Amino acid sequence: MTVDGALGARGAVAAGHPETAAAAAEILADGGTAFDAVVAGLAASFVAEPALSSPGGGGFLLAHPAGGDPLVLDFFAQTPGRAAPTEAATALDFAPVLADFGTTTQEFHVGRAAAAVPGMIPGLCAIHETLGRLPFARLLEPGIRLAKAGVPLAPLQAHIHGVIAPILLLTPESRAVFGDPDDPARPRPVGSVGAMPDLAAMLEALGREGAALVRDGPVAQAMAGMCAEGGLLTLEDLRRYRVARRAPLDRRFRGARVLTNPPPSAGGALIAFGLALAEAERESAGEGAPDPLTLARILHVTGFARDAADLNLGADDARVAALLSDPEIARWRADMAARAHKTALKTGGTTHLSVLDADGNAAACTVSNGEGCGHMVPGCGFMLNNMLGEEDLNPAGFFRWTPDTRVSSMMAPTLAEGADGTRIALGSGGSNRIRTALLQVLCRLLAGGEALANAIAAPRLHVERGHLDAEPGFADADVTALARAFPDHRLWPKSSMFFGGVHAVLRHADGRVEAAGDPRRGGAVRFTG
Repeated sequence: MTVDGALGARGAVAAGHPETAAAAAEILADGGTAFDAVVAGLAASFVAEPALSSPGGGGFLLAHPAGGDPLVLDFFAQTPGRAAPTEAATALDFAPVLADFGTTTQEFHVGRAAAAVPGMIPGLCAIHETLGRLPFARLLEPGIRLAKAGVPLAPLQAHIHGVIAPILLLTPESRAVFGDPDDPARPRPVGSVGAMPDLAAMLEALGREGAALVRDGPVAQAMAGMCAEGGLLTLEDLRRYRVARRAPLDRRFRGARVLTNPPPSAGGALIAFGLALAEAERESAGEGAPDPLTLARILHVTGFARDAADLNLGADDARVAALLSDPEIARWRADMAARAHKTALKTGGTTHLSVLDADGNAAACTVSNGEGCGHMVPGCGFMLNNMLGEEDLNPAGFFRWTPDTRVSSMMAPTLAEGADGTRIALGSGGSNRIRTALLQVLCRLLAGGEALANAIAAPRLHVERGHLDAEPGFADADVTALARAFPDHRLWPKSSMFFGGVHAVLRHADGRVEAAGDPRRGGAVRFTG
């Protein structure tokens, strides 16, 4: 669903589900800030988007308070503090499962040993403590109501549940939440309503106790106890976890200031790199957004640059600064020109929420639970993540991570600010397609001058290690040129969640607000006066 704007609106929300957006809008209408609204929206997403968002996961908030400096709150997953096993991991609960995409299958790893240290609940508390206005318990009320009553399972969510059914239905406890009541061996059908009373009780306790609940309290004890047999996460890991406050990566593109996720995550750096190439191409291509073939080559070269800089192994400030330096951009642009003369599917268990409020605050928040580890935290109503079982997040191999470090991520909540005062908050789910989806939308908005809804609905490309995926909707001449340049390609018959889900809000210089939710991923918007 996409919506351009609402007459007289002063606040706007774009999210991956109507109930997520409604919870955030309820808090805005009650006088909360955009950051309060993010907390409420995330709590609601645990019920409305449970395969994508969970108290057992983590994420990033990019915030720009009105009149203040922008900041990133990093509450993504952390590796456990104990050293990774050196011998065969036979004693660990860690096993492969196959997810069925219909046309292909993909292997994921699940089990207690797949769970990294979650940062979601500390993140909610840090957002409120740092940027909130309303009482914390008030922010959780919409999510608690939803958990008690249940939410009809949306078609997109049902599709995702079907793809990762072997994970969601791995244990009796998970089948009780995600299984069809008439046949628990199958996932819940579209439209079915499943209450989550344990989650409701956990959120009520969180409203009373705050972050202590997951440091030393009953939820921390339950997570550590669950992982004591066959897992790696410990109570000490939960006690030691801290939300990190960082300065965002700050770049210029077509006169706009673009703020995005900094190291140790790699997604923001790759978006900044792609924008730098697109800006350099302006000299030869002229004004306007890059044409599809130029854009595909930018995406292609960005992938090579990612590998050359070892960003798959995680990003640091020095490597990112080198990648974004003028000499390096010039070198990769020359490489792109040289390549112009030559000719794996994943759901991406990620969702995004963008909010603008009447006071001028802007928030972009992206969160993930991976695909989930298959185990529900006893008595708490949520599934822990499987970040240690995600091949994309463990490029050196499973159990080769450095203890007690942030897991790298492609998530890249982003803000763009025009010289005239225009402000855009956006982000996307979609694993490795996050960077390509956001780069294309930013180019259409900032270089092409397109309306928000049009920029998000427009057809997309993705290039990964020489393979091109393209949605329908490109001009025939562009499709021919793309196919010639990328012989290894797939032309999709219809748009797909594979290409990400960009949810965005925009405030014009004159105060008008727009919002657009990406139909590829169940996008929904709400406005407040």
